[in-house]
Amino acid sequence: MNIAFFSTQKYEQPFFERSFSKHPQIEVCYFEQALNEQTALLAKGFDAVCVFVNDTVNAVVIEQLAELGVGTILLRCAGFNNVDLVAAKAHNIKVLRVPAYSPEAVAEHCVALMLTLSRKTHKAYNRVREDNFDLNGLLGFNLHGKTVGIIGCGKIGLALCKILNGFGAHILVCDPYATPDDYTITDLDSLLTQSDIISLHCPLNEHTHHLINDDAFNKMKPGVMLINTSRGALLNSKACINALKTKKLGYLGLDVYEQESELFFKNHSDEINQDDIFSRLVSFKNVLVTGHQGFFTQEALTEIANTTLQNAQEINQGKQLTNEVL
Repeated sequence: MNIAFFSTQKYEQPFFERSFSKHPQIEVCYFEQALNEQTALLAKGFDAVCVFVNDTVNAVVIEQLAELGVGTILLRCAGFNNVDLVAAKAHNIKVLRVPAYSPEAVAEHCVALMLTLSRKTHKAYNRVREDNFDLNGLLGFNLHGKTVGIIGCGKIGLALCKILNGFGAHILVCDPYATPDDYTITDLDSLLTQSDIISLHCPLNEHTHHLINDDAFNKMKPGVMLINTSRGALLNSKACINALKTKKLGYLGLDVYEQESELFFKNHSDEINQDDIFSRLVSFKNVLVTGHQGFFTQEALTEIANTTLQNAQEINQGKQLTNEVL
Protein backbone atom coordinates (compact mmCIF):
# COMPACT_ATOMS: atom_id res chain seq x y z
CA MET A 1 0.00 0.00 0.00
CA ASN A 2 1.36 3.42 -1.01
CA ILE A 3 0.19 6.54 0.82
CA ALA A 4 0.71 10.16 -0.22
CA PHE A 5 0.79 12.50 2.79
CA PHE A 6 -0.27 16.07 2.01
CA SER A 7 0.37 19.23 4.06
CA THR A 8 3.20 17.43 5.87
CA GLN A 9 4.90 19.45 8.59
CA LYS A 10 8.44 18.84 9.87
CA TYR A 11 7.16 18.44 13.42
CA GLU A 12 4.83 15.54 12.60
CA GLN A 13 6.94 13.54 10.16
CA PRO A 14 9.14 11.87 12.83
CA PHE A 15 6.04 10.55 14.60
CA PHE A 16 4.70 8.96 11.40
CA GLU A 17 8.10 7.60 10.43
CA ARG A 18 8.42 6.00 13.85
CA SER A 19 5.06 4.23 13.45
CA PHE A 20 5.17 3.32 9.76
CA SER A 21 8.84 2.25 9.59
CA LYS A 22 7.98 -0.98 11.42
CA HIS A 23 5.56 -1.98 8.65
CA PRO A 24 7.40 -2.17 5.30
CA GLN A 25 4.26 -3.34 3.49
CA ILE A 26 3.04 0.26 3.73
CA GLU A 27 5.09 2.87 1.89
CA VAL A 28 4.73 6.58 2.59
CA CYS A 29 5.68 9.67 0.61
CA TYR A 30 5.49 13.10 2.24
CA PHE A 31 4.47 16.24 0.37
CA GLU A 32 4.61 19.70 1.91
CA GLN A 33 1.94 20.88 -0.51
CA ALA A 34 -1.69 20.97 0.57
CA LEU A 35 -4.11 18.78 -1.32
CA ASN A 36 -6.28 20.80 -3.68
CA GLU A 37 -7.37 20.89 -7.30
CA GLN A 38 -3.91 21.98 -8.44
CA THR A 39 -1.90 19.39 -6.47
CA ALA A 40 -4.11 16.30 -6.70
CA LEU A 41 -1.94 14.95 -9.54
CA LEU A 42 0.79 14.33 -6.97
CA ALA A 43 -1.32 11.36 -5.82
CA LYS A 44 -0.72 9.51 -9.09
CA GLY A 45 0.50 5.99 -8.37
CA PHE A 46 -0.71 5.99 -4.75
CA ASP A 47 -3.40 3.82 -3.21
CA ALA A 48 -4.36 6.36 -0.54
CA VAL A 49 -3.93 9.97 0.47
CA CYS A 50 -3.49 11.21 4.03
CA VAL A 51 -4.84 14.72 4.65
CA PHE A 52 -5.19 17.25 7.45
CA VAL A 53 -7.85 19.80 8.46
CA ASN A 54 -7.10 22.46 5.84
CA ASP A 55 -6.63 20.23 2.82
CA THR A 56 -9.30 20.63 0.13
CA VAL A 57 -11.12 17.36 -0.51
CA ASN A 58 -14.12 18.61 -2.46
CA ALA A 59 -16.00 16.90 -5.28
CA VAL A 60 -13.52 18.05 -7.93
CA VAL A 61 -10.51 16.77 -5.98
CA ILE A 62 -12.23 13.48 -5.21
CA GLU A 63 -13.02 12.96 -8.89
CA GLN A 64 -9.36 13.59 -9.68
CA LEU A 65 -8.26 11.13 -7.00
CA ALA A 66 -10.64 8.48 -8.32
CA GLU A 67 -9.28 8.90 -11.85
CA LEU A 68 -5.77 8.40 -10.44
CA GLY A 69 -6.80 5.15 -8.76
CA VAL A 70 -6.81 6.41 -5.16
CA GLY A 71 -9.25 4.32 -3.13
CA THR A 72 -8.80 5.67 0.40
CA ILE A 73 -8.73 9.03 2.16
CA LEU A 74 -7.02 8.87 5.55
CA LEU A 75 -7.77 11.87 7.74
CA ARG A 76 -5.13 12.46 10.41
CA CYS A 77 -7.66 14.49 12.41
CA ALA A 78 -11.10 14.03 13.94
CA GLY A 79 -13.12 16.46 11.81
CA PHE A 80 -14.15 15.62 8.26
CA ASN A 81 -16.08 18.73 7.21
CA ASN A 82 -13.48 19.38 4.48
CA VAL A 83 -14.35 16.11 2.71
CA ASP A 84 -17.26 15.82 0.27
CA LEU A 85 -18.65 12.54 1.55
CA VAL A 86 -21.31 12.35 -1.16
CA ALA A 87 -18.65 12.53 -3.86
CA ALA A 88 -16.46 10.01 -2.03
CA LYS A 89 -19.35 7.55 -1.84
CA ALA A 90 -20.15 8.06 -5.52
CA HIS A 91 -16.56 7.15 -6.41
CA ASN A 92 -16.39 4.27 -3.89
CA ILE A 93 -13.56 5.92 -1.94
CA LYS A 94 -13.20 4.94 1.71
CA VAL A 95 -12.81 7.73 4.26
CA LEU A 96 -11.28 7.07 7.69
CA ARG A 97 -10.33 9.45 10.50
CA VAL A 98 -8.64 9.69 13.89
CA PRO A 99 -11.67 10.17 16.14
CA ALA A 100 -9.87 10.81 19.44
CA TYR A 101 -6.15 11.44 19.58
CA SER A 102 -5.92 13.31 22.88
CA PRO A 103 -9.06 15.00 24.17
CA GLU A 104 -7.06 16.21 27.17
CA ALA A 105 -4.61 18.09 24.91
CA VAL A 106 -7.36 20.26 23.42
CA ALA A 107 -9.18 20.65 26.73
CA GLU A 108 -6.00 21.77 28.50
CA HIS A 109 -5.26 24.27 25.73
CA CYS A 110 -8.79 25.57 26.09
CA VAL A 111 -8.19 26.21 29.80
CA ALA A 112 -4.84 27.81 28.96
CA LEU A 113 -6.69 30.32 26.77
CA MET A 114 -9.20 30.96 29.54
CA LEU A 115 -6.52 31.56 32.17
CA THR A 116 -4.35 33.68 29.91
CA LEU A 117 -7.26 35.94 29.06
CA SER A 118 -8.64 36.09 32.58
CA ARG A 119 -5.30 36.68 34.34
CA LYS A 120 -3.60 38.55 31.47
CA THR A 121 -0.39 36.56 31.85
CA HIS A 122 0.63 37.29 28.25
CA LYS A 123 0.59 41.02 29.01
CA ALA A 124 2.39 40.53 32.34
CA TYR A 125 5.12 38.55 30.59
CA ASN A 126 5.83 41.40 28.19
CA ARG A 127 5.80 44.01 30.98
CA VAL A 128 8.24 42.19 33.23
CA ARG A 129 10.69 41.72 30.35
CA GLU A 130 10.79 45.52 30.16
CA ASP A 131 11.21 45.85 33.96
CA ASN A 132 7.64 47.10 34.29
CA PHE A 133 6.04 45.60 37.40
CA ASP A 134 2.96 47.83 37.47
CA LEU A 135 -0.22 45.82 38.13
CA ASN A 136 -2.61 48.42 36.74
CA GLY A 137 -4.50 46.96 33.79
CA LEU A 138 -3.83 43.36 34.83
CA LEU A 139 -6.86 42.81 37.07
CA GLY A 140 -8.30 39.36 36.45
CA PHE A 141 -11.06 37.13 37.78
CA ASN A 142 -11.42 33.66 39.31
CA LEU A 143 -12.64 30.67 37.36
CA HIS A 144 -13.90 29.37 40.70
CA GLY A 145 -17.61 30.02 40.99
CA LYS A 146 -18.07 31.10 37.38
CA THR A 147 -20.68 29.55 35.09
CA VAL A 148 -19.04 27.93 32.08
CA GLY A 149 -21.20 26.85 29.15
CA ILE A 150 -19.89 24.03 26.99
CA ILE A 151 -21.55 23.61 23.60
CA GLY A 152 -20.86 20.06 22.47
CA CYS A 153 -19.84 17.51 25.07
CA GLY A 154 -18.02 14.73 23.30
CA LYS A 155 -14.66 13.45 24.49
CA ILE A 156 -13.03 16.90 24.47
CA GLY A 157 -16.00 18.52 26.14
CA LEU A 158 -16.02 15.85 28.84
CA ALA A 159 -12.28 16.30 29.43
CA LEU A 160 -12.88 20.04 29.82
CA CYS A 161 -15.71 19.40 32.30
CA LYS A 162 -13.38 17.36 34.52
CA ILE A 163 -10.77 20.13 34.55
CA LEU A 164 -13.27 22.89 35.24
CA ASN A 165 -14.86 20.89 38.05
CA GLY A 166 -11.44 21.00 39.68
CA PHE A 167 -11.55 24.80 39.52
CA GLY A 168 -14.94 24.84 41.22
CA ALA A 169 -16.80 26.21 38.21
CA HIS A 170 -20.51 25.65 37.61
CA ILE A 171 -20.83 23.86 34.27
CA LEU A 172 -23.70 24.01 31.80
CA VAL A 173 -23.75 21.61 28.85
CA CYS A 174 -25.73 21.82 25.63
CA ASP A 175 -25.52 18.57 23.68
CA PRO A 176 -28.42 16.38 22.50
CA TYR A 177 -26.44 13.26 23.37
CA ALA A 178 -25.21 14.34 26.81
CA THR A 179 -25.96 12.07 29.74
CA PRO A 180 -26.17 13.21 33.39
CA ASP A 181 -22.78 13.80 35.01
CA ASP A 182 -20.97 16.51 36.98
CA TYR A 183 -22.68 19.26 34.99
CA THR A 184 -26.12 20.65 34.24
CA ILE A 185 -27.70 19.78 30.89
CA THR A 186 -29.59 22.69 29.37
CA ASP A 187 -30.78 24.17 26.07
CA LEU A 188 -28.72 26.54 23.94
CA ASP A 189 -30.61 29.72 24.80
CA SER A 190 -30.32 29.10 28.54
CA LEU A 191 -26.61 28.40 28.18
CA LEU A 192 -26.04 31.59 26.20
CA THR A 193 -27.92 33.78 28.69
CA GLN A 194 -26.45 32.29 31.89
CA SER A 195 -22.78 31.64 31.08
CA ASP A 196 -19.85 33.82 32.08
CA ILE A 197 -17.59 31.77 29.80
CA ILE A 198 -18.69 29.86 26.69
CA SER A 199 -16.55 27.18 25.03
CA LEU A 200 -17.31 25.52 21.69
CA HIS A 201 -16.66 21.81 21.18
CA CYS A 202 -19.15 20.75 18.51
CA PRO A 203 -18.54 19.54 14.95
CA LEU A 204 -18.99 21.84 11.96
CA ASN A 205 -21.97 20.97 9.78
CA GLU A 206 -24.99 22.62 8.18
CA HIS A 207 -26.66 22.94 11.59
CA THR A 208 -23.71 24.48 13.45
CA HIS A 209 -22.27 26.77 10.75
CA HIS A 210 -22.21 30.29 12.26
CA LEU A 211 -23.88 28.95 15.39
CA ILE A 212 -22.49 31.99 17.19
CA ASN A 213 -23.88 34.97 15.30
CA ASP A 214 -25.40 38.37 16.08
CA ASP A 215 -28.52 36.77 17.53
CA ALA A 216 -26.46 34.53 19.83
CA PHE A 217 -24.35 37.47 21.04
CA ASN A 218 -27.51 39.43 21.85
CA LYS A 219 -28.50 36.69 24.31
CA MET A 220 -25.14 36.62 26.12
CA LYS A 221 -24.11 38.46 29.28
CA PRO A 222 -22.18 41.72 28.83
CA GLY A 223 -18.44 41.03 28.98
CA VAL A 224 -18.77 37.28 28.33
CA MET A 225 -15.67 35.22 27.48
CA LEU A 226 -15.87 33.08 24.33
CA ILE A 227 -13.42 30.27 23.51
CA ASN A 228 -13.29 28.32 20.25
CA THR A 229 -10.88 25.40 19.87
CA SER A 230 -13.17 23.42 17.59
CA ARG A 231 -13.86 24.71 14.05
CA GLY A 232 -13.51 28.30 12.88
CA ALA A 233 -16.80 28.55 11.00
CA LEU A 234 -18.81 27.89 14.16
CA LEU A 235 -18.32 31.64 14.67
CA ASN A 236 -19.46 34.43 12.42
CA SER A 237 -16.26 36.50 12.47
CA LYS A 238 -18.00 39.75 11.57
CA ALA A 239 -20.47 39.22 14.40
CA CYS A 240 -17.50 38.69 16.75
CA ILE A 241 -16.03 42.02 15.69
CA ASN A 242 -19.34 43.78 16.33
CA ALA A 243 -19.63 42.14 19.75
CA LEU A 244 -16.08 43.18 20.63
CA LYS A 245 -16.74 46.78 19.56
CA THR A 246 -19.87 47.02 21.75
CA LYS A 247 -18.07 45.25 24.65
CA LYS A 248 -20.72 42.54 24.73
CA LEU A 249 -17.77 40.20 24.14
CA GLY A 250 -15.25 40.90 26.87
CA TYR A 251 -12.70 38.19 26.00
CA LEU A 252 -12.18 36.09 22.88
CA GLY A 253 -9.84 33.11 22.69
CA LEU A 254 -9.41 31.40 19.31
CA ASP A 255 -7.34 28.42 18.27
CA VAL A 256 -9.24 28.18 14.98
CA TYR A 257 -10.40 30.71 12.42
CA GLU A 258 -13.02 30.66 9.69
CA GLN A 259 -10.51 31.31 6.87
CA GLU A 260 -7.51 29.68 8.55
CA SER A 261 -6.56 27.53 5.55
CA GLU A 262 -4.87 30.58 4.01
CA LEU A 263 -3.03 31.50 7.22
CA PHE A 264 -2.36 28.73 9.70
CA PHE A 265 0.53 26.23 9.73
CA LYS A 266 2.71 28.60 7.66
CA ASN A 267 5.17 31.41 8.39
CA HIS A 268 3.81 34.70 7.00
CA SER A 269 6.06 36.97 9.04
CA ASP A 270 7.62 38.55 5.94
CA GLU A 271 4.28 39.12 4.22
CA ILE A 272 1.46 41.64 4.48
CA ASN A 273 -1.68 40.00 5.80
CA GLN A 274 -4.42 40.29 3.19
CA ASP A 275 -7.21 39.06 5.48
CA ASP A 276 -8.84 42.25 6.76
CA ILE A 277 -11.23 40.43 9.09
CA PHE A 278 -8.44 38.53 10.83
CA SER A 279 -6.37 41.72 11.12
CA ARG A 280 -9.31 43.47 12.75
CA LEU A 281 -9.88 40.61 15.17
CA VAL A 282 -6.30 40.51 16.43
CA SER A 283 -6.24 44.30 16.78
CA PHE A 284 -8.44 44.04 19.90
CA LYS A 285 -6.41 43.83 23.10
CA ASN A 286 -8.86 41.35 24.64
CA VAL A 287 -8.45 38.82 21.81
CA LEU A 288 -5.98 35.94 22.01
CA VAL A 289 -5.31 33.78 18.94
CA THR A 290 -3.18 30.65 18.65
CA GLY A 291 -2.57 28.93 15.32
CA HIS A 292 -4.56 25.69 15.70
CA GLN A 293 -2.16 24.21 18.23
CA GLY A 294 -4.68 22.80 20.68
CA PHE A 295 -3.88 19.26 19.55
CA PHE A 296 -0.14 19.90 19.52
CA THR A 297 1.33 17.64 22.21
CA GLN A 298 3.71 14.69 22.02
CA GLU A 299 0.97 12.37 23.25
CA ALA A 300 -1.53 13.55 20.64
CA LEU A 301 0.88 13.29 17.70
CA THR A 302 1.86 9.79 18.79
CA GLU A 303 -1.78 8.74 18.92
CA ILE A 304 -2.54 10.36 15.55
CA ALA A 305 0.32 8.46 13.91
CA ASN A 306 -0.60 5.15 15.53
CA THR A 307 -4.29 5.42 14.66
CA THR A 308 -3.54 6.47 11.09
CA LEU A 309 -1.31 3.39 10.79
CA GLN A 310 -4.08 1.21 12.21
CA ASN A 311 -6.54 2.64 9.67
CA ALA A 312 -4.12 1.98 6.81
CA GLN A 313 -3.47 -1.59 7.99
CA GLU A 314 -7.19 -2.37 8.22
CA ILE A 315 -7.66 -1.17 4.64
CA ASN A 316 -4.57 -3.03 3.43
CA GLN A 317 -5.55 -6.29 5.13
CA GLY A 318 -9.26 -6.12 4.28
CA LYS A 319 -10.29 -6.01 7.94
CA GLN A 320 -13.34 -4.37 9.48
CA LEU A 321 -12.77 -0.61 9.54
CA THR A 322 -12.79 0.75 13.09
CA ASN A 323 -12.73 4.46 12.26
CA GLU A 324 -14.61 4.59 8.99
CA VAL A 325 -16.51 7.77 8.21
CA LEU A 326 -17.72 6.39 4.88
